[in-house]
Amino acid sequence: MMPQLDMEIATPSATPTVAETTAAPSAAVRSLTEEDAVELWLARWLKTPRKVVMARYTCDARRIYEVWEGSRFPGSRAKALERLRALHPNLPEQVDVSRHRRIPRGTHPSQLSLFGR
Repeated sequence: MMPQLDMEIATPSATPTVAETTAAPSAAVRSLTEEDAVELWLARWLKTPRKVVMARYTCDARRIYEVWEGSRFPGSRAKALERLRALHPNLPEQVDVSRHRRIPRGTHPSQLSLFGR
């Protein structure tokens, strides 16, 4: 004879839904500090994917590009370059350590002259 197992019937309120078990915990958006800006520069030079950076700092991509363009924390690039030289002495000569440059998506006004009527 088989032993009888005690089994409780789960009520719908006690059972988590699929969305509850797979959803990532919501992270609060925080503002970047200067130390974060230095680490953002290092992540850029070490080719860390942008999605990974955004997830780590829980911020919008525009805030990251503000740091990389130099409009926020302008002194952080120099500090990061010093730290990069200390951590990886040969790397600054192998990577592009310049600021981010926006690529315009529209046509330049001078290009319209090519289509004269």
